[in-house]
Amino acid sequence: MSVHGSQVLDLWAFNGHDPSEYLSMEHTRSKNSKIILSMGDSYVSDRRRPMLTVLEDTSPGIHDTLLCACNSYIYQEAGCAGYHRNCSDNLHEALGEIGLKFPFTPGPLNVFMNIPVKKDHTIARLPPSTRPGDYLKLKAEMDLVVVISACPQDMTIINGVDRIPRDVHFAIES
Repeated sequence: MSVHGSQVLDLWAFNGHDPSEYLSMEHTRSKNSKIILSMGDSYVSDRRRPMLTVLEDTSPGIHDTLLCACNSYIYQEAGCAGYHRNCSDNLHEALGEIGLKFPFTPGPLNVFMNIPVKKDHTIARLPPSTRPGDYLKLKAEMDLVVVISACPQDMTIINGVDRIPRDVHFAIES
């Protein structure tokens, strides 16, 4: 849930029985012929199997499938002199805590991230269009390992015009 209405989440999923199968934004876009999914659509794996299906979305429904996870190189490029927390490191640290490794950082589902494609085919990076309390409810279509990173981006308006990363809330229902 977007508690403050401005926080973006990077989300990854891996098959709980075979973590080499992962949530794939490129296969999701190809399978659905969409860059933003709607209720009833499924985010799919690199094997094109449904992993997460959109059940409810009280937000404006804008969730980015195009951009990569932030990493240390993005912050260096932006002028950050020292180490900056980032979603890529958060993913690999979280997987390591449960004894898993993955050879690269897959493109995440960027929940609540507002990245419209403009008429000239460039993209814009805008603040989230969510309001406090908006949520996205996804149904797991298989046993999954899910990693969520509250994006620590504080150098651009990705997490709102005040550029302050904030807490989020999530729940797992059975």
